Amino acid sequence: MIYFENLNKTNSLFIKNFKKNYDMFIQRGQYILGKNVLNFEKNFAKYIGTKYCIGVGNGLDALTMALKALDLPKNSEVIVASNAYIASVISIINANLKPILCEPDISSYNINTNVLKKKITKNTKAIMAVHMYGKPCNMREIKKICNQSNIFLIEDCSQAHGATFENFFLGTFGDLSCFSFYPTKNLGCLGDGGAILTNSNLLDKKLRGMRNYGSIRKYYNDIFGQNSRLDEFQACFLNVKLKSLDKINNHKIRIAKLYDKYLNAKFIKPVINKYEKHVFHIYNIRHPKRDILRKYLKKNKIQTEIHYPVQPSEQKAYKNMFKVKCLVSKEIHETTLSLPISYSHKKSEILKIIQTLNNFKL
Repeated sequence: MIYFENLNKTNSLFIKNFKKNYDMFIQRGQYILGKNVLNFEKNFAKYIGTKYCIGVGNGLDALTMALKALDLPKNSEVIVASNAYIASVISIINANLKPILCEPDISSYNINTNVLKKKITKNTKAIMAVHMYGKPCNMREIKKICNQSNIFLIEDCSQAHGATFENFFLGTFGDLSCFSFYPTKNLGCLGDGGAILTNSNLLDKKLRGMRNYGSIRKYYNDIFGQNSRLDEFQACFLNVKLKSLDKINNHKIRIAKLYDKYLNAKFIKPVINKYEKHVFHIYNIRHPKRDILRKYLKKNKIQTEIHYPVQPSEQKAYKNMFKVKCLVSKEIHETTLSLPISYSHKKSEILKIIQTLNNFKL
């Protein structure tokens, strides 16, 4: 069986160095917001190119806290791609704001900037740019729209660690940028973890208080807050893995090039532009008989995933919230299939997958 992801195999490459850091962490005896978190925040901000990084409990908390930190009026509108993972939508709801779904471009799977312009109203206070699968949104155009309309820009970089647009890292375009370190991410930890990046000193200080019960000074709660702190244990592992992020991304890019080159034309493959670096958290193809194709691959001992089978507007918990029909999203969700593309996959495995796919017949 070729598994979609084997985290034990992937992370085993980092365990030796992690154990050295872990031993020091245990001996130090500081288990909450200690040296590991401070070092990771410094290292990750430097890697991406922002002044500040605030480590938090997970990617959803990162998005929710980022929105709350802006102090937007209740029920202000935040535009988000209609095919985004549900966490992006939940974060807007959790911040007491109103998500406005915007259809994606069918070729990029990212928010369609032509549709986006038409979605802006007097109540629009922010745009959440979700970089789907590790592919950058058109940040030049989105920044322009935000500047013209005087609205905030939040980057959801949960799938795009190390991706670039016009040679600038994703995470440097937004007023606030949010990352998830869920284990399957290119920069994944050994549990939950997240971070918020910004160049604003004011937002940095505010978010550091918000993640820790609203307390910047111990036992003094000057702002409303919550308990959402990046764990020392996870930061310890992330400090080790961050050093290999470029290597991880480049490995996945090489696999993507094999798929691009050898998969035949009956599969719709990702569109890659010269001015962007897509880091392929997910390599998705599309096919009208997706479910039959997936069963065929499983029969041939190839594991795949679907990111994602149901769009946000059709999820049971939220379907009464949205009145719009998102037909482009629906087509993507019904035809997309994610192929194996992890750091532990070998060229021989990928070539076998390609051969099996090309032999698929209805």
